[in-house]
Amino acid sequence: MPKKILWLIFLTCNLLLAETNTTSKLEESIKTEALRQKITAIDEAIKDNLWFKRYGNYLSYQKLIEELSTVDAEVKKIKNAKDKASIEKRERLVSKQESLEKQIELLQEFKNSPFSKMVESIELESYPKITNPFAIISALSYIKKIKQESADYHARIDRLDFLVGKLREKLALIEEINQIEPIITNEDMAYEAQKELNAFIAAQEIASTSYSLHVKKVDEASIRITQDITLQMKRAFNIGIFIIVVIVITLLLKFVAKRYIKDNERFYTANKIINFLNVTLILLILLFSYIENVSYLVTVLGFASAGIAIAMKDWFMSILGWMVIIFGGSFHVGDRIKVKKDGLAYVGDIIDISLLRMTLLEDITLTSYMENTRSGRVFFIPNNLIFSSVISNYTHGTMRTVWDGINIYITFDSNHKKAVHLAREITKKYAKGYTDIARKQLNLLRNQYSLKNTNVEPRIFSFVEAQGFCINCWYMTNSYAALALRGTIGCEIIDAFNQEEDITIAYQTQNINIAQQQRPSSPPDTPKSPDEKSLF
Repeated sequence: MPKKILWLIFLTCNLLLAETNTTSKLEESIKTEALRQKITAIDEAIKDNLWFKRYGNYLSYQKLIEELSTVDAEVKKIKNAKDKASIEKRERLVSKQESLEKQIELLQEFKNSPFSKMVESIELESYPKITNPFAIISALSYIKKIKQESADYHARIDRLDFLVGKLREKLALIEEINQIEPIITNEDMAYEAQKELNAFIAAQEIASTSYSLHVKKVDEASIRITQDITLQMKRAFNIGIFIIVVIVITLLLKFVAKRYIKDNERFYTANKIINFLNVTLILLILLFSYIENVSYLVTVLGFASAGIAIAMKDWFMSILGWMVIIFGGSFHVGDRIKVKKDGLAYVGDIIDISLLRMTLLEDITLTSYMENTRSGRVFFIPNNLIFSSVISNYTHGTMRTVWDGINIYITFDSNHKKAVHLAREITKKYAKGYTDIARKQLNLLRNQYSLKNTNVEPRIFSFVEAQGFCINCWYMTNSYAALALRGTIGCEIIDAFNQEEDITIAYQTQNINIAQQQRPSSPPDTPKSPDEKSLF
């Protein structure tokens, strides 16, 4: 009886123990599955990580190398085999060998280290030298660029830190699984996870060191560029002050010129000179401020000047002509000039004198009446023409009058003395005002030129010519309105001559003598026609 009880007790304990073991194994299985799910989630989270992908490529490269080594060994074994099966196998192995070599070639950058390009320090480009305000823009762009590179580098390291953390978590999970199920598979998984983690920890240490060095370089470059920008801005500020002072002085000179120079033409010239000096001075300030080696520039320009002078000969001659015009005082804005070029004459008033040319506005003059038969055009005369062409100035200096002449012909039987007397009186009458003005103007020119003959009274000459007596009248007239006085004097002389009975105005005539031609006599019984009678 007691034995049966003991046996029952033993069976009951075994049943309870088996049930307990079953429950424990079920719990361990559930826990292991949960851990594996966490590992799967970690693998899913890190599969797109760049560091992890590069490490995977590195492992693939090593695997391909091993596989290629195995294939090479097999190819060597059956290299000399002659049977059909061996030949087919060798062909398959050779094809596989070529495929593996191509794959290895594509993964060549992972030959030594998977993170060589990821952890190496970024070399900064040489920062731009700031020598003028425009370089500040490129310097600011450079600072922005290196800071963006630094931010990208930091983000790359953050991804590596995230990966290392996940791998540590994965390793802990695998070790926990191995403790629950201490089998070879789990031990191998733990070994591979530890190997992966060690590789990334080593890369993390190198990357952290490289990043620290890179940050120091970026900070140093930023500080230097900021100092250069500050220095350049101070220089630009000082130069701006100098330029403002020059502009203020220019405005004061213009104010003084406008107040004390009453002649518009002289004020225009003075204004042009002030503007030229202003621009030249500002250019010199900028030139000597921003060119470090001025002597080098002068040397280069010296060598280049010969070629430039030949290539731009007309421009240089025009600039030299402008200097002669401005500083020589031969021409001013408002002067009436006459230019001859290629046989054509151009008369007009100067309305502008620029660095390369003079601008003329054509007026109605004797030249436009007799030669051009048109007027009102705007001409552009290159300044270099003053060296190669004759340019007449009708209003040089104080002169505003010119000599003008008119010819009137009378017949040989006319009273030429009376005609000359009438022409002189009429010319004196209408030219008197301009004669007095011309006398004063010539007296003013004595201070500048050696003038011996200053007789400006009207001059009347008479000449014997083929068509009759020529009465040639010369008088002073307005340089800008010569045609008006010419027409007035000419009409008055014609009227005066027409009122005299002993003065006849000559004009081109022809005398035709028709001689009677002898015709053969007609028969007496043949009467002459009416037309023939009218001819005799």
